[in-house]
Amino acid sequence: MALLLAALLAGAAPGSSHAIGITGQTGATGHPTVGSGWGALGRPSASGAGLAGATGAGSAKPTVVLVHGAFADSSGWSQSISQLTGDGFSVLAVANPLRGLTADSDYVRSVLQTIAGPIVLVGHSYGGAVITNAARGVPNVRALVYVGAFVPDTGESIASAADPSRFPGSLLGPSTTIVRPVTNPAAAGGQDVDIYIALDAFRRVFAGDVSAERAGVMARTQRPLTATANFEPSGEPAWRTVPSWDLITTADNAIPPAAQQFMAERAGAHISTVASAHDVMVSHPAAVTKIVEQAARAVS
Repeated sequence: MALLLAALLAGAAPGSSHAIGITGQTGATGHPTVGSGWGALGRPSASGAGLAGATGAGSAKPTVVLVHGAFADSSGWSQSISQLTGDGFSVLAVANPLRGLTADSDYVRSVLQTIAGPIVLVGHSYGGAVITNAARGVPNVRALVYVGAFVPDTGESIASAADPSRFPGSLLGPSTTIVRPVTNPAAAGGQDVDIYIALDAFRRVFAGDVSAERAGVMARTQRPLTATANFEPSGEPAWRTVPSWDLITTADNAIPPAAQQFMAERAGAHISTVASAHDVMVSHPAAVTKIVEQAARAVS
């Protein structure tokens, strides 16, 4: 690792960057030109090819960027990734930190800013709140796609966007979750709690369409959401200026379908439905692929 870092800092020999997965444009000398590839350690340029092959630069089709939500990770998109890449799309699944809505959105935006060409930005569950904010100020995001997701307006948190007094039916709550104290730089005072779905409730709340065995694995590998992320208010929503699509999960025990419908209609989204539990990207990947490709065709 020390040798790798030294090589990066020194501007490794011509061609050696390709051996470690860092590519960029070259000038007449054969050395990387200024502003391409890694301009400084840890700071890929917007035009660099550090994400080449995942970004779709120069492709006729937009790059699809997938953002998972709480209690999940990027592996949940696996089947849709295979389908989308098989259909000729470049795809990148971003690891959503799940620490705070502003911090998470800023992180996703920093990834988007490294991608050349048009982007279709997809969010599941809490990831919908993240893409609502992350796309703000990124002009090449041409479409937002929400799948079983929160679509908040200004000032709403995910806790308030689906107000249980107005939209009852969610099984996600104190009786089905556990919390663990955690330090969190995104939280006021740096202290927070991580929220997990309890193992014995996970399938009922999140993954009702898969086997008990598979739901058990998903429950044991879930990534928690902080209380800060749960209650932090959203900023000005990108869906006011970016066209949106919304796949509503009608058998969802985490975000009530009526709440999803309300948020989708408010955003002026192109709405589709699927009889799915909350884990739609796992249990109904073809439905996810279909709406993503509909959005991509519409903005291409």
